[in-house]
Amino acid sequence: MNAFAIDPIRLAVVQKQVDHISQQMGWIMTRTARSPIFSQSHDFTCFVAGASGDIIAQADGIPIHSGGGGFAVRATLQAFGEEMAEGDVYLLSDPYTAGGNHLPDWTMIRPVFVGGRLCGFTCNRAHQSDIGGGAAGTYNPEATEIFHEGIRLPVLRLVEGGKLRRDLFNLLLLNSRCPDLMEGDLNAMFGSTRIGAERVAAMLSEMGVDCGLAYFDALLRYGEARMRAEIAKLPNGIYLGEDGSDTDCFQAMEVPVRVALEIRDDTLVFDFTGSAPQIRGFKNSSLANTYSAVYVAVATFFDHSLPRNEGLFRPVSIIAPEGTVVNARPPAPMTMNTVHPATDIIYACWKALAQAAPERGCAGWGKACYGLSSGRDAEGRVFVMYHWHGASGGGAVKGRDGFPSVGHMISLGGLTLPNVEGYEQAYPVRIHRQELRRDTAGAGEFRGGPGVDYVCEVLAPTEHAIRAEGVRRPSGYGINGGLDGAVGKLEVEELGKGPRPPPQYGIQRLGPSRIRVLSSAGGGWGDPLRRDLGAVLADVLDGIISEEAARDVYGLVLTRDGRAVDHEQTSLRRALLMKA
Repeated sequence: MNAFAIDPIRLAVVQKQVDHISQQMGWIMTRTARSPIFSQSHDFTCFVAGASGDIIAQADGIPIHSGGGGFAVRATLQAFGEEMAEGDVYLLSDPYTAGGNHLPDWTMIRPVFVGGRLCGFTCNRAHQSDIGGGAAGTYNPEATEIFHEGIRLPVLRLVEGGKLRRDLFNLLLLNSRCPDLMEGDLNAMFGSTRIGAERVAAMLSEMGVDCGLAYFDALLRYGEARMRAEIAKLPNGIYLGEDGSDTDCFQAMEVPVRVALEIRDDTLVFDFTGSAPQIRGFKNSSLANTYSAVYVAVATFFDHSLPRNEGLFRPVSIIAPEGTVVNARPPAPMTMNTVHPATDIIYACWKALAQAAPERGCAGWGKACYGLSSGRDAEGRVFVMYHWHGASGGGAVKGRDGFPSVGHMISLGGLTLPNVEGYEQAYPVRIHRQELRRDTAGAGEFRGGPGVDYVCEVLAPTEHAIRAEGVRRPSGYGINGGLDGAVGKLEVEELGKGPRPPPQYGIQRLGPSRIRVLSSAGGGWGDPLRRDLGAVLADVLDGIISEEAARDVYGLVLTRDGRAVDHEQTSLRRALLMKA
C-alpha cells in the first residue's frame, strides 16, 4: 500500500484511535478539574480537528458543544492563520465574533505540529462556573443584552510559544467570582489538550505525516458518503416541524421555531424561515449553536453506527434568517441558548424528519425546570450549585423507554447527575428527596422517563437563578401514538418565612430555603396498548405507574393480590379500549 491508498480496516482503526484520544482528554479533565460541574457533571467536551478546522473526532462529552466546534477552530485559523506556532494555545467564547455558542463555554484550542507542520487541533470546550456578568453562575435570566452575561472572549493567544501570557490569565481570573476554581479548571484544560496533542502527534509520526493526514481526510469523506447513503433512503419531499417556547423570559408569549426540511436525493436542507424574531431574554441562538443543534438532530435520527465527524454534515444545508431566534443580531443575550432554543430546534427537526421515516421518530424529552443557587459558604467563598438532581425524564424511541431522569436533552446523557453525598460535602445543602414521579411518564409502547420529585434545603442565603421552561405545557411530546409526558413544577419556600412562588425565569434572593422540583417527563413512542404486559407490570410494582393508570391507559388488569397480570381480564380490557 502506498502512502495515499486508503485501507478500510486501517481507516476504522484510525477513527477509533482519534476517538480514544478525545476520550482520554475527557478523562484527564474529569480527574484534574476543580469544579464539580466538570469533575462530577461532565459539562465539557473534548474533540479533535484536522488542519482545516473540520472535526474528525468528538467521542467525549456533550453533542451541543462539539457539533459546532468547527466554527471555533475556523475562527482561530482566521484570526491567527500563519502566525500560529508550536506551543501556542488559544482561548475563545464570543458567539458573535469567535465561533462560540454562548459565553460560559470557553473553548481551548491547541494546534498540533509535527515536524514544524500544522496537522490539526485538540480542543476542550468547557462551561465555566462563573464568568462575571449580572448573576453568579454564568446564567443571568434578567439579561437583555450580551454585556449583562459576563466577559466576552475573542480568539486570544493565551499561551505563546509555550509561555503562558500571565497578563491575560490574570484578566480572566479577575473577571470570575470563583477565581480559585477557574484557575484549576483552566489548568485542567491545558493538561487535557496537551496530552491530546501529544497523542495525535505521536500517531501521525508513527503513520507518517502525509499518510496520516490522508487518513484524516478519508474519515471525513467516509462520513459524508455514509450520510448521503442514509439520506437517499428517505422519500424526497418537504416536511414541516415546529416547537418553541412560551416565554421570552419576561412575559408569556409564543416563541416558535419552525423548520421546513427539504429532502433532495442525498441532501437535507433545513430552512428556519418563519421562526420567531430574536427575543428580549437570553434564549437567542448564535449561528454556531443553531448549526450544532441541527447536527445533533441529524446525527441522532440516522444509523447509530455512523462516524461522528464533520464529514457527516456535508450533505446538510441550513438557512437561518438573521435577526431571528435562531440567528440573533448583537447585542442579543444568549447564555441559555445551548438548552433553549437548542432543544426547540432539535425537536422541530426531529418532527420534520419523523414525517419522512416515522419508525425512527424520537419522542420529546421533558424540558428542565430547575435552576442554580449561588452564595457564600462558611469560609466566605463563593459557591455555584446547579440543581442537577431535579433533571427531567427522557423521551422514548422504538425499542427503548426514556431515561428516568437525565441531564438536558442536548447532552444526550453526556451530562451526568452528580453524587448526592458529594454535593452535601461540597455545598451548604441537604438533599431530602430524589425519587421517581408516578403517573407522569408519557405512555406508549415504549414509555417516556417519569422525571423526579426532588427536595433540598439550601442552608445559606443565596441567589436562586430560575430557568423553568417545562412548567406551563407538556414539553416531552409523544410520537406515533405515544402520549405526552407531564409538565413540571417548581416550588420555593424561604425557611421561617413561608412560600416564595418563583417566576418562570428570574432571580430570587433568598435566605436559607427549601426548593422542590417536580421535573417534567418524557414522551412515549407508539400505542400504549401495544406495550409489553411484563413491562407494564414492572412499572406498577416499581411505582412508576398506578394500578389505575395500568388499567385505564395500558389496559392491564392485575390479579387480586396486585402482583401479577390477569391475562383473561386484560385481553377483554384491551379489546374494549381499542374500540373506544
